[in-house]
Parts: sequence; C-alpha cells; structure tokens
Amino acid sequence: MELMYRSTRNNQEKVTASQAILKGLAENGGLFVPEKIPKLTLPLEELAKMNYQELAYEVMKLYLTDFTEEELKQCIERAYDSKFDTEEIVPLVKVDGTYYLELFHGATIAFKDMALSILPHLLTTSAKKNEVKNRIVILTATSGDTGKAAMAGFADVEGTGIIVFYPKNGVSPIQEKQMLTQKGNNTWVVGIHGNFDDAQTGVKNIFKDKEAAEELATMGYQFSSANSINIGRLVPQIVYYVYAYTRLMKHEGMEAGERINVTVPTGNFGNILAAYYAKQMGLPVEKLICASNENRVLFDFFQTGTYDKNREFVLTSSPSMDILISSNLERLIYHLTGDDSEKCKELMDALAQKGSYTITEEMKAGLADFFGGYTTQEQTAQTIREIYKKTGYVMDTHTAVAAHVYGQYKEATKDELKTVIASTASPYKFTRSVMEAIDTKYTGMGDLKLVDELSALSQTAVPKAIEDIKTASVLHDTVCETEKMLSVVKKILKKDQL
Repeated sequence: MELMYRSTRNNQEKVTASQAILKGLAENGGLFVPEKIPKLTLPLEELAKMNYQELAYEVMKLYLTDFTEEELKQCIERAYDSKFDTEEIVPLVKVDGTYYLELFHGATIAFKDMALSILPHLLTTSAKKNEVKNRIVILTATSGDTGKAAMAGFADVEGTGIIVFYPKNGVSPIQEKQMLTQKGNNTWVVGIHGNFDDAQTGVKNIFKDKEAAEELATMGYQFSSANSINIGRLVPQIVYYVYAYTRLMKHEGMEAGERINVTVPTGNFGNILAAYYAKQMGLPVEKLICASNENRVLFDFFQTGTYDKNREFVLTSSPSMDILISSNLERLIYHLTGDDSEKCKELMDALAQKGSYTITEEMKAGLADFFGGYTTQEQTAQTIREIYKKTGYVMDTHTAVAAHVYGQYKEATKDELKTVIASTASPYKFTRSVMEAIDTKYTGMGDLKLVDELSALSQTAVPKAIEDIKTASVLHDTVCETEKMLSVVKKILKKDQL
C-alpha cells in the first residue's frame, strides 16, 4: 500500500514520497510527514545479518513506497560506496562502556553525508518519476555541515544546481574552507551577515514567495531543499539507528528486544527526530536524550513545554548546534497534537509572530520519550580532555556535548541501559577547539600544524576531506545582507543561463 505524506500545517495537502522530496517544503511552509509511521517488517534477528546497504533498503522502502525496488536499490548503491572510508559505513565504537556511532566517515566527515550522499539520487529519480522538465535548484541554509555535504552530493549532478547560504562568521574555519573551495559548475556559496536562523528564515521566505517561483519557472528553474526539512533527508537518517541496534546484537551479544538509550547532539532536531521515528517503528529504544549547547532552546522546551527563541544567540565551539529555531521540531509538534494540522499551524504562527509558543499539558505528556540536557563551553572542553586522557579516544565538540549530557542523564536517573551516542563529526573538522581542549600547549598553533598534531595524538590518518582543502583554491566569495538573499539567487541563476 502506498504511503502518502501530508503537510504539518494543512492536512488537505497530500503527496507521494517522490513529490514530497521534490517539493522539499509544503505549500504554506509546513513540513511533509508520513500519514502513519510504518513498522519494521522483518525481525531484528534478520536485520542483524545485513550490511548497511541491505538494511537501508529494508527501512527506506517502507517510507518511499512509490519508488520501485530497482530505483531505490540503485540510489542506495550509488550513495553508500567507496566515498566512505570504511566498508561498515557507520562503525559503532565502544569507549568506556558507551557506544559511539561514528557518522563521519563520508566525503565531508560529518553526519550530514549519511543523508546527503543519497538525496541527489532520490531527487533526480523523483524528477523523472514526476516528469519534471525544469532544472531543480537546491536552496539551503547551513550551520556548517549541511552546506558542504549537500554541495559534494549535488556537484555536477545533471539537471540540478545548488545554492548554499551560511552565516559568514558562524562556522569553523575548516567548515568555511570546505564550502568555499567546492568545485562544480552547478554549485554556489553565499555568506550572509547574520546567524544560521537568519539564513534559514531567509531560505524559507524564498520558498514561500510565489511570485519569485513563477518568475524562475519561466527561466526553467524550480526550487527544492536539501535541509533536514526535506523528507528525503530525514528517512535515510532513520537507517543508522536501526543499524546501530543490530550491530549491538551482532557484536555485543545483545538480545533482540533489549532496550537501549540514544543520545544525540541536537540543533535543528532532525537527527534526534530520526531516532524518534525509529522508536515508533518498533526499535526498542527507551530514552531519547537530547543534548544542547549553551543556546539551550530545546532544553528549556523539554523542561517547560514553552519554546522561546527570544534570547541571546551564543556562538559556541559546537557551531552546527548554534540554532534558535529548530525546524524539525515542527514534525514532533504535529505528532503530539494527534496529527492536528490546524493546531500545529497555530503554534508555528505564534513562533513566527511572537517568537514563542507553549504546548498543552496533554502534548507535554507526549514528551516522556525525551530527556533534555545542555552543556557549557567549559564542560564541552572538559569532556573532550577527560575522555581522551582516560581512553585515548578523541571526539569533536558536538559529540562531547552529547557525551556530557549523557553523563548528566546517568547521574540523574542511575539508568545503566546500553547507550548509543551519535558522533556527528570528525574531530578534524573542529581541530582547534578539540586540541586546545586537550592541552593549552596547542593554543596559537597554526591550523594545518594542529591537523598533524591531532593525527599523531589520536593515531588516525588525516581524512581526505582535510588533505584536499590544504591546497585548494577559494572559488566562492559572495557575501550579502539577509534581505538581499532572493536578489542574489536571481542574479546567480540569470548568470547561469548565459
């Protein structure tokens, strides 16, 4: 039976999976959600015998029901191949009794590769299925990792183009260098004067601008999204939580049905929402531990039931989580309302107009699956240092936020269940913050020298993604104000036509 998708803000808008992937965002700014969350159809014992690609098919086919078996398997094969530096795709590493799911072995050494390696193939397949003649332009905002991973995925993919907006002073130097050196005749990067939320709001406003859409359609373009608001980003992320569970069965002797906890460092809420969907599918997950940095908007939401973005924006050492508007939370809110799109729209309108909303007591009861915690800058650095000194394992700043919050959870609950921590980026992506956390002797050292020091310290090879940017030339230098984002898009596409 075909699984259809509805908008979180209008239950009457109903599309297929491929149409939802093509659109990215629903007509009135809502997000597409499945009419029902499907259940796993194979026993966990069977899934545990599969490799990553095989398991990906078994999970994703339940959501992408208008893709043929051949189409979906082809997308998976093209995505999860030699661009990952390990055959496992996502190794599960045991460190001091906790399991780290290393999601950073792809081309851009961050977890976004897990979904953005397959999204271009899902999108181009969707375009063919729906007889789209226009060139698809991916329009996306990034807090650091999505931009590079999306551009790497879409670079020179026929029939597509990609424009990435990022906060000019809100990403790490390596994240910025990765983006600005991206090759591809169909890739463009634009810095904005503002933060990630400004970039994300600007992109959403362009999507909602019907006049602009009509103008660009006459030029032969249509927009889609590579942010985690696109269901084609979210579905592939569900896979690796199921995979992690089956690796615990296969390599740690865990029995099927034994419950585990999952801890996720969270900014835009997509990665932990994927874990929530995995739980709803029947994966035996007890607690979803939501780890925030000092921007802590999600922590406060889980504590009070009020989501309030009216606060100081803090630039931290975990910049991919420096977010005050967690877009994917809207999907959870929709489910908490009992799939009431009118109520969900009312809350999202309040967020847009006042910067805050409060959920009902009944909805708040639905948050029982979650535990929220947050970590200060000092605690993040301390966690990196202590785990390295105790075990020799080096983690990035975002993973350290999750590790510290998991420690808070254990202390508060005395829960000893096996726990998987989503390790979302390589420490090489945030070399300065990581090395200075480990020892002050690295302070002031040059970035490239720090890379070599990290390699020696961690006894790991420097990733190809880092080697590549050492000598790469900067190819993108456009910067604009947020109110000029649409005019920059038009200028890029008009020039593209010449």
